[in-house]
Amino acid sequence: MRGDAGRAPYWLTRFVILRLLGLVYFIAFLSLAQQVLPLIGADGLLPARLFLDRVQTHFGSARAGFLQIPSLFWLDVSDGVLVTGAWVGTALSLVVVLGFANAVLLAMLWALYLSFVHIGQDWYGYGWEIQLLETGFLAVFLCPLLDGRPFPRRPPPVAVIWCFRWLIFRVMVGAGLIKLRGDPCWRNLTCLYYHYETQPIPNPLSRRLHFMPRWFHRAGVVFNHVAELGAPWFAFWPRLARHAAGVVLLAFQLFLIASGNLSFLNWLTIVPILACFDDTLLGRVLPRRLVARAARAAAEAEPSRAQQVAVAGLVAVVAVLSVAPVRNLLSPRQAMNTSFNRLDLVNTYGAFGSVGRERREVVFEGTRDAVPGDDTRWEPYEFKCKPGDPARRPCVIAPYQYRIDWQIWFAAMSTADRYPWTLHLLWKLLHNDPGALSLLATNPFPDAPPRWIRARLFRYEFAPPDDPTGAWWKRTALGPWIPPLSADDPRLRRFLAMYGWS
Repeated sequence: MRGDAGRAPYWLTRFVILRLLGLVYFIAFLSLAQQVLPLIGADGLLPARLFLDRVQTHFGSARAGFLQIPSLFWLDVSDGVLVTGAWVGTALSLVVVLGFANAVLLAMLWALYLSFVHIGQDWYGYGWEIQLLETGFLAVFLCPLLDGRPFPRRPPPVAVIWCFRWLIFRVMVGAGLIKLRGDPCWRNLTCLYYHYETQPIPNPLSRRLHFMPRWFHRAGVVFNHVAELGAPWFAFWPRLARHAAGVVLLAFQLFLIASGNLSFLNWLTIVPILACFDDTLLGRVLPRRLVARAARAAAEAEPSRAQQVAVAGLVAVVAVLSVAPVRNLLSPRQAMNTSFNRLDLVNTYGAFGSVGRERREVVFEGTRDAVPGDDTRWEPYEFKCKPGDPARRPCVIAPYQYRIDWQIWFAAMSTADRYPWTLHLLWKLLHNDPGALSLLATNPFPDAPPRWIRARLFRYEFAPPDDPTGAWWKRTALGPWIPPLSADDPRLRRFLAMYGWS
């Protein structure tokens, strides 16, 4: 490692890692700031206060609850504090994007985002949340304690660069193994026959990809296996092999970004991929002025004994906490996107262990009729990004995320009682609740709330690009998902009261 570090410094590597991480933090906090109250506020779909109360009751005290689910919001989870915390995180992450980053600032971002993830419930149960926490924790040790300049005097710790490589290895190999173990279509090379159509939030290019020839889809699965199960091993090799692996991994993530709306997952995954590159490569593609500044900083570098001790401690922690994720990777019962410690420091990852063969969508509809009947005209609610109106063009939203759109995609594969918040959403729509409506694209009842709301289940398929109607989707009704309910329905009121939402 020392010889490699001497030949290939990582000043530019650190610079691009921190800037991209800052951008991911910025998108994550911005999404949070704009959705936090209708999702987990006091009057949200899954109020964080009720969640913390249940945790406290279960563990016997707030202190015991904090030790099990660490979060700064045990001190105060009021709406004002939630909004302030989200916008503070947005502002601090923008500072990192603009070029200032030290250990104190990155530790604040990590602790703040950890606090939101741990109270976010369904809305923050995605694998990229703990991946951002692990990535952000490693970044704390990549820069000096206080000096936040883009090219400080302290050199980039090579051991932290290796920790990033260990992270990308686990992310990619975990994703590759869960596919081989989870769904036979990854083994017979047919998963991409369905993926572009059935993925959570398709984009306009997804339809074009869906109708590509089958040899294209089979080749895509082969490339997936090369990127996830082959290339990561070379992240630890000497420079040439490592750079080649980094190029393959980067190309794979860029293709995923282009092919769908997978939130900030792929942007975040690029962060540890950058650790495969060093200044000998980045110096050829980055602006000369930036390269010159990095060279001057390297010439004036002053190692810090305190930083070396801190990094040694980090390596020891990562090594010890890696035991459980490695066991998980080797297990035939491999778990996907799981943390084995309460601070989400070293985790196991995976994506699309199974691929749906058909796309199901839940469509909420309302009416002002006193009593709905066969001739009732139902007006649909449109979500901001998920498919609804077959004529509506798919959106391009990533790396931003509309979290309710993702959750309703999961809910459509199950039943409403498995996703209780959907009935809470229905109740709020019956009252034209401004918070709930802010999560949706349309309100067909702007003047007065509907008297009845129902939800129906549809099967959606991409319409061919040359469809004469110009539609993007064609759909088939499968039946009711939630029967028509009114605000005075005693069953609905009892259900809400059971969850403390009355």
